[in-house]
Amino acid sequence: MKMNTIHWMKIRFWMLYACLLVSGLSSISGCAAKLNDSGPSGDRIEMVTDSDEPDTRKRARIRLELAVGYFEQGQTTIALDELKQSIAADPTYSDAYSLRGLIYMRLNDFRFAEESFKKALSLSPRDSNVMHNLGWLLCQQSRFPEANQLFSQSLSNPQYGERAKTFRAQGLCQVRAGHNAEAEISLLKSYEFDAGNPITAYNLATLLFQRGDFVKAQFYVRRLNNTELANAESLWLGIKVEQKIENRDAMLQLAAQLVKRFPQSREAGAYQRGAFDE
Repeated sequence: MKMNTIHWMKIRFWMLYACLLVSGLSSISGCAAKLNDSGPSGDRIEMVTDSDEPDTRKRARIRLELAVGYFEQGQTTIALDELKQSIAADPTYSDAYSLRGLIYMRLNDFRFAEESFKKALSLSPRDSNVMHNLGWLLCQQSRFPEANQLFSQSLSNPQYGERAKTFRAQGLCQVRAGHNAEAEISLLKSYEFDAGNPITAYNLATLLFQRGDFVKAQFYVRRLNNTELANAESLWLGIKVEQKIENRDAMLQLAAQLVKRFPQSREAGAYQRGAFDE
């Protein structure tokens, strides 16, 4: 496989669904005492506590918390049933529609997932987590301009706490769209917020390698390969980087790790054939 583009599935070894594709699942499981920054005026409103939470919202929240638990256990049918009851108790509860969108995204029902996220946004138009999730959904349908706009809107919220995740998703989406220069900027920003994420480090190093900046690529891939999160793909990238820099000792050390730890991998086979263009 040529290195002029990043293979979209390169992240498969690290990517947990809730780690990359979705944002803010824990915030969906509405604890009664959470801050809400999506009031009609756009101003933050006071913390909601048990004493002022309406009974309808309380019933909806309890059903939602059950749905989150079932969703995390992979029991999507039961989760959807709980969501139906949550929405029936309070049709204005945006978090329930947001979780419904995540579930249908997992089920690859993109049309209904999009409808659910848009309904959540109509009820909570400043919810950056929903913007992120809808953006990622649109990215998978190659609707890149719309996705990029949603990522940018999500990041414009000064209270948003998932910036690393959204910059990462934006960068990966820009890679998929073929906008590698913009992707590099987004992934660098993600790295600033979360230097330990292997998806960010690997894809950033790959972009730098592709444009011939081997020294910078070495920095990011070495940091990744010095952790327990290194895998066959990151080791193979490190080998190719060290080969370009003509650092034979480092290359052989990485190659020994690759062959020992991942002997049946495609990358180990490519190394043993000397196929450094794969």
